[in-house]
Amino acid sequence: MGFVPSVLASGWLPSSAGRRASPLPPFPAVITSSTSQEAAPTQPNLTMKTSALALLAFVASASAFAPSSSVSISRPAFFTATSTSTTTALNMADVSIAAIKELREETGAGMMDCKKALIENDGDGEAAQDWLREKGLAKADKKASRVAAEGKIFSAKGDDGKAVLVEVNCETDFVAKDDSYLSFANTVATAALSADDVESLMASEVDGGDSLETTRQALVAKIGENIQVRRMASRGDGETTVGSYVHMNKIGVMVELDGGDEDLATDVAMHVAAMNPPYATQEDVPAEDIEKERSILAAQVADSGKPPEIVEKMVEGRLRKYLEEICLVSQTFVKTNDCTVGELLKKNGATMKGFSRVAVGEGIEKKEDDFAAEVAKMAAGN
Repeated sequence: MGFVPSVLASGWLPSSAGRRASPLPPFPAVITSSTSQEAAPTQPNLTMKTSALALLAFVASASAFAPSSSVSISRPAFFTATSTSTTTALNMADVSIAAIKELREETGAGMMDCKKALIENDGDGEAAQDWLREKGLAKADKKASRVAAEGKIFSAKGDDGKAVLVEVNCETDFVAKDDSYLSFANTVATAALSADDVESLMASEVDGGDSLETTRQALVAKIGENIQVRRMASRGDGETTVGSYVHMNKIGVMVELDGGDEDLATDVAMHVAAMNPPYATQEDVPAEDIEKERSILAAQVADSGKPPEIVEKMVEGRLRKYLEEICLVSQTFVKTNDCTVGELLKKNGATMKGFSRVAVGEGIEKKEDDFAAEVAKMAAGN
């Protein structure tokens, strides 16, 4: 007839009933032939017949694609193969979310670390905790060499009148605000009431039977920063009066008095925090320091041309002024500026026993980054 629909000419119909058909092409928008192109303007009926035949052919071919019970489709081997290389009895999919959550709440470790711990220990929660702690010790050792110059000062006071200050360091000020860090540091301060030094403090046991050192290492693994209990100070024996003051969590001071009350001692502690005197009284100044200062002052006035007795008086006067500046009791009390600290204590029936002052990061060499140099280095492409 000269009429060969493009649907049939494309060869997309199945060639036999038992074979899978080729992919089904989209339904042809226009069915054309060499005859219909010429006859379309004048023979509309022929065009309609052509479209109807094409539609029937399309429906017939579509039905050939329906699944048949006589045709079996094989699944690729990699879909059904079972892995035999698994090293643990528990697979990743076998670990429940609830178990991971429970372990994470108990240990504070990361989600993937908890999941791995459960897999390595066949779902045993207690064994997984031990596994995480062992890994945590390794992490803590790796971070121990990093500089921890930030942190806070924590204080505590016992019923027996003893007071303590502890410095708990971390690497960044951000971690110093973390609840886990704060909880650990407060536990350290309370435990310090029963300790004599940092070594015995870290060996002491806390709730759960773990030592403070073990707890610290677990916290390092959890937070990811080096955390250290650097130093502690204690004062008071029940017979003296102790007042404590912590300024902005960065400077801690304890003042110990014979007589007076805690409020008086706390006021003097505030003065120490502000003025940072090296010594409490002149009796606390080492004799070698006094002689060294005397020789420096004598050299300063040696060429003054004055008589020796006048020179000696000048040296002693300057030395006395120097001692007044470096000793707490001879400094002007900053809260009122109307008397010295010694005079304040005398008016309240108290005498100075001593003080302890601790500042965060004091004496630690910090790495100073030159921001301008870093920018210049980046701009140069180095």
